[in-house]
Amino acid sequence: MNKIILGVSIFFMSMPAISADLAVGKSLSKQCAVCHGKDGISRHPETPNLAGLSALYIEKALVDYKKGSRHDRRMSLIAQSMSKDDMKNLGAWYAAFKLTVEVPQI
Repeated sequence: MNKIILGVSIFFMSMPAISADLAVGKSLSKQCAVCHGKDGISRHPETPNLAGLSALYIEKALVDYKKGSRHDRRMSLIAQSMSKDDMKNLGAWYAAFKLTVEVPQI
């Protein structure tokens, strides 16, 4: 039963990314690489990684920067020029990355 619920949840969580265009998202990500690193892996401790984040999280963060409810001097400016489709495509691109986690041995 839990596997069914998990499967349905994953399906619905991935729905926004289904309608997005990964090729467009990949193209848009070139401007993100300056701060967030190639393939969304940042080299700067103050700049977050984007690879593997939820498409919905990225899209919401960009919307919030654009609306002014979230603030960062660079991101607020960048988000102003982005359309809703750009935000969706960019979120889908970074969400498509598959990351692995290694539990520390203690």
